[in-house]
Amino acid sequence: MPRPRDVTMQHPKILFVGINPGVTSGKTGHHFAGPGNPFWKLLHAARLVPVELTAEEDQRLVEFGCALVNLCARPTKTAAELKRPELERGAKQLLAKVRAMQPEIVALVGVTLYPIVVGKKSAGPGAKDDVLEGARVFVLPNPSGLNASFPTFEAKLPWFQALATFAGMGQPSAMSK
Repeated sequence: MPRPRDVTMQHPKILFVGINPGVTSGKTGHHFAGPGNPFWKLLHAARLVPVELTAEEDQRLVEFGCALVNLCARPTKTAAELKRPELERGAKQLLAKVRAMQPEIVALVGVTLYPIVVGKKSAGPGAKDDVLEGARVFVLPNPSGLNASFPTFEAKLPWFQALATFAGMGQPSAMSK
Protein backbone atom coordinates (compact mmCIF):
# COMPACT_ATOMS: atom_id res chain seq x y z
CA MET A 1 0.00 0.00 0.00
CA PRO A 2 1.51 3.37 -0.95
CA ARG A 3 2.00 5.84 1.85
CA PRO A 4 1.92 9.59 1.48
CA ARG A 5 5.40 11.04 1.05
CA ASP A 6 6.51 13.72 3.48
CA VAL A 7 6.21 17.22 2.03
CA THR A 8 9.49 18.79 3.12
CA MET A 9 11.45 21.98 2.71
CA GLN A 10 14.01 23.99 4.65
CA HIS A 11 12.60 26.62 7.01
CA PRO A 12 8.88 26.28 6.29
CA LYS A 13 6.62 28.88 7.83
CA ILE A 14 4.36 26.03 9.01
CA LEU A 15 5.06 22.32 9.36
CA PHE A 16 1.71 20.51 9.53
CA VAL A 17 1.86 17.23 11.45
CA GLY A 18 -0.90 14.66 11.01
CA ILE A 19 -1.15 11.63 13.24
CA ASN A 20 -1.18 9.04 10.42
CA PRO A 21 -2.71 8.45 6.98
CA GLY A 22 -6.28 7.24 6.72
CA VAL A 23 -7.22 4.32 4.50
CA THR A 24 -7.89 6.49 1.42
CA SER A 25 -4.58 8.32 1.88
CA GLY A 26 -2.89 4.94 2.16
CA LYS A 27 -4.46 3.82 -1.10
CA THR A 28 -3.75 7.02 -3.05
CA GLY A 29 -0.38 7.92 -1.54
CA HIS A 30 -1.58 11.48 -0.80
CA HIS A 31 -2.21 13.32 2.46
CA PHE A 32 -5.76 14.03 3.69
CA ALA A 33 -7.27 12.24 0.69
CA GLY A 34 -10.45 10.95 2.34
CA PRO A 35 -13.60 12.24 0.63
CA GLY A 36 -14.99 13.55 3.93
CA ASN A 37 -11.79 15.29 4.98
CA PRO A 38 -11.87 19.06 4.38
CA PHE A 39 -8.19 19.74 5.21
CA TRP A 40 -7.40 21.26 1.79
CA LYS A 41 -10.58 23.38 1.75
CA LEU A 42 -9.81 24.58 5.29
CA LEU A 43 -6.29 25.68 4.32
CA HIS A 44 -7.69 27.75 1.48
CA ALA A 45 -10.69 29.15 3.38
CA ALA A 46 -8.36 30.26 6.20
CA ARG A 47 -6.04 31.86 3.61
CA LEU A 48 -3.10 29.69 4.63
CA VAL A 49 -2.69 28.93 0.91
CA PRO A 50 -3.91 31.16 -1.95
CA VAL A 51 -5.42 28.36 -4.05
CA GLU A 52 -7.56 25.37 -3.12
CA LEU A 53 -5.30 22.37 -3.45
CA THR A 54 -6.39 18.76 -3.79
CA ALA A 55 -4.84 15.80 -2.02
CA GLU A 56 -3.09 14.88 -5.28
CA GLU A 57 -1.37 18.29 -5.15
CA ASP A 58 -0.08 17.83 -1.58
CA GLN A 59 3.55 18.33 -2.65
CA ARG A 60 2.63 21.86 -3.81
CA LEU A 61 2.45 23.01 -0.19
CA VAL A 62 6.12 23.95 -0.45
CA GLU A 63 5.16 26.64 -3.00
CA PHE A 64 3.39 28.38 -0.14
CA GLY A 65 6.08 27.89 2.51
CA CYS A 66 4.48 24.89 4.19
CA ALA A 67 5.56 21.33 4.89
CA LEU A 68 3.54 18.26 5.92
CA VAL A 69 4.47 15.02 7.68
CA ASN A 70 2.72 12.32 9.69
CA LEU A 71 3.68 11.16 13.16
CA CYS A 72 3.18 7.54 12.04
CA ALA A 73 3.38 6.33 8.46
CA ARG A 74 1.08 3.31 8.81
CA PRO A 75 -2.39 3.88 7.31
CA THR A 76 -5.33 2.91 9.53
CA LYS A 77 -9.09 3.32 9.53
CA THR A 78 -8.84 5.24 12.82
CA ALA A 79 -5.87 6.60 14.76
CA ALA A 80 -6.97 4.47 17.73
CA GLU A 81 -5.46 1.48 15.89
CA LEU A 82 -1.94 2.86 16.39
CA LYS A 83 0.10 1.20 19.13
CA ARG A 84 1.97 3.09 21.85
CA PRO A 85 5.45 2.01 20.56
CA GLU A 86 4.55 3.37 17.08
CA LEU A 87 3.48 6.68 18.58
CA GLU A 88 6.61 6.97 20.73
CA ARG A 89 8.85 6.11 17.79
CA GLY A 90 6.95 8.60 15.63
CA ALA A 91 7.40 11.36 18.22
CA LYS A 92 11.18 10.81 18.23
CA GLN A 93 11.28 10.80 14.42
CA LEU A 94 9.18 13.96 14.34
CA LEU A 95 11.68 15.80 16.56
CA ALA A 96 14.43 14.84 14.12
CA LYS A 97 12.34 16.14 11.20
CA VAL A 98 11.67 19.41 13.02
CA ARG A 99 15.40 19.80 13.75
CA ALA A 100 16.21 19.13 10.09
CA MET A 101 13.55 21.43 8.57
CA GLN A 102 13.60 24.18 11.21
CA PRO A 103 10.01 25.38 10.76
CA GLU A 104 8.77 28.58 12.34
CA ILE A 105 5.58 26.85 13.53
CA VAL A 106 4.68 23.20 14.13
CA ALA A 107 0.92 22.81 13.61
CA LEU A 108 -0.29 19.58 15.19
CA VAL A 109 -3.32 18.48 13.18
CA GLY A 110 -5.39 16.89 15.92
CA VAL A 111 -5.60 17.57 19.65
CA THR A 112 -4.56 13.98 20.42
CA LEU A 113 -1.10 14.73 19.02
CA TYR A 114 -0.26 17.31 21.69
CA PRO A 115 0.28 14.94 24.63
CA ILE A 116 2.15 12.48 22.41
CA VAL A 117 4.51 15.08 20.94
CA VAL A 118 4.84 17.61 23.77
CA GLY A 119 4.26 15.29 26.72
CA LYS A 120 1.63 17.46 28.40
CA LYS A 121 -2.08 16.95 28.92
CA SER A 122 -4.12 18.23 26.00
CA ALA A 123 -5.61 21.67 26.47
CA GLY A 124 -7.57 21.71 23.22
CA PRO A 125 -6.82 23.57 20.01
CA GLY A 126 -4.98 26.87 19.69
CA ALA A 127 -1.58 28.45 20.24
CA LYS A 128 0.59 26.87 22.92
CA ASP A 129 3.46 28.30 24.97
CA ASP A 130 5.59 25.27 24.09
CA VAL A 131 8.55 25.38 21.74
CA LEU A 132 9.48 22.25 19.79
CA GLU A 133 13.11 22.28 18.64
CA GLY A 134 12.88 26.07 18.31
CA ALA A 135 9.45 26.12 16.60
CA ARG A 136 6.29 27.61 18.10
CA VAL A 137 3.43 25.11 18.58
CA PHE A 138 -0.17 25.41 17.43
CA VAL A 139 -2.84 22.71 17.77
CA LEU A 140 -5.61 22.31 15.19
CA PRO A 141 -8.68 20.10 15.45
CA ASN A 142 -8.38 16.99 13.32
CA PRO A 143 -10.17 17.77 10.02
CA SER A 144 -11.48 14.22 9.71
CA GLY A 145 -15.22 13.73 9.36
CA LEU A 146 -14.86 11.31 12.30
CA ASN A 147 -14.03 14.20 14.66
CA ALA A 148 -17.02 14.30 17.04
CA SER A 149 -15.74 17.36 18.96
CA PHE A 150 -15.47 19.48 15.80
CA PRO A 151 -17.91 17.74 13.44
CA THR A 152 -18.45 20.46 10.84
CA PHE A 153 -16.35 22.57 8.52
CA GLU A 154 -17.67 25.64 10.36
CA ALA A 155 -16.51 24.23 13.71
CA LYS A 156 -12.98 23.65 12.40
CA LEU A 157 -12.47 26.79 10.29
CA PRO A 158 -11.97 29.30 13.18
CA TRP A 159 -8.98 27.28 14.38
CA PHE A 160 -7.38 27.25 10.93
CA GLN A 161 -8.03 31.01 10.74
CA ALA A 162 -6.42 31.42 14.17
CA LEU A 163 -3.36 29.57 12.87
CA ALA A 164 -3.17 31.97 9.91
CA THR A 165 -3.26 34.91 12.32
CA PHE A 166 -0.68 33.23 14.61
CA ALA A 167 1.58 32.76 11.57
CA GLY A 168 1.04 36.32 10.33
CA MET A 169 -0.62 34.97 7.17
CA GLY A 170 -4.02 35.01 5.57
CA GLN A 171 -5.64 38.10 6.99
CA PRO A 172 -9.24 37.83 5.77
CA SER A 173 -10.51 40.49 3.46
CA ALA A 174 -13.59 42.56 4.28
CA MET A 175 -15.49 40.61 1.61
CA SER A 176 -14.97 37.26 3.38
CA LYS A 177 -16.36 38.44 6.72
